Amino acid sequence: MQDQHTRLNASVECIRKFHHGTPVAGIVLGSGLASLADCLDEAIVIDGCDIRHYPQTTAPGHRGRLLFGKLSGLPVCLIDGRLHRYEGHDFETIVYPVRLMIALGIRLLVVSNAAGAVNRNYRSGDVVVLDDHINLMWGSPLRGANDDRMGPRFPDMSRPYDAELADRAMVASREEGLRVHRGVYLALSGPTYETPAEYRMVRKLGADVVGMSTIPEVIAARHSRIRVLGMSVVSNVAADEDDLAGTSGDDVIATVSRVAPAVGRVVAAVLAGRVPETLPGSTSSFLDGFADILCFAQNDRTVFRS
Repeated sequence: MQDQHTRLNASVECIRKFHHGTPVAGIVLGSGLASLADCLDEAIVIDGCDIRHYPQTTAPGHRGRLLFGKLSGLPVCLIDGRLHRYEGHDFETIVYPVRLMIALGIRLLVVSNAAGAVNRNYRSGDVVVLDDHINLMWGSPLRGANDDRMGPRFPDMSRPYDAELADRAMVASREEGLRVHRGVYLALSGPTYETPAEYRMVRKLGADVVGMSTIPEVIAARHSRIRVLGMSVVSNVAADEDDLAGTSGDDVIATVSRVAPAVGRVVAAVLAGRVPETLPGSTSSFLDGFADILCFAQNDRTVFRS
């Protein structure tokens, strides 16, 4: 972990040559959702190749870039090019972009993905706001020696996804005319799409959607006490495992791309707070907890305070 700490500091120094701001929120773009980057104002694009120690992605539709700009007036950082276990990366590498955004100052993380649905009430193009997840990737980015500067040895995961942010996303999605649900995401390692028996397993375990990403990033964020909003876009539905249509990466990207602009507006609305304030369990300001990043940004250029 000490080596990662050193690498993160070096990456931050590279980024500071291009951009000096402190992002409040980080966004990880899933397959087919790259058009969310078009929502940014005052965008600055940094190629991952220009950042020391930044890992490179090989997945289709993932371009390996960091984008800085403003969304709903708030400074944000977008990861356009997530990393996957099936590319051969270890879990520490997979979460490096999220750790880097935390080092830069984010206090909120939005993770998005394309996922197959096993809930028979879902349709292609639906949005699923995540309440919980099931990790069947057989690993964790926290395995090994813990660095207490990043978070505790045994982080609590009783609420991996922030309920207030999820409520806001539900309201904003309905206002966009999207079919939206609350659900549970299960992650497998990939890269193969699921067999009929695996789809049945996922449903019996209590998940609604299944994919190949997201959970390591959420674990890393919650380790550092970052609030998380998770959203899946349904790319295909396994309603009848005995009569499955084939799935391809091109089909997934095409389906998700059709709703990506609306999903981008949902994320912008959540960040702006442009939804009713009388949400269940909403007792604090949306920006509560963000003030402490200012001290970090102005007084501490290292990744994590000792």
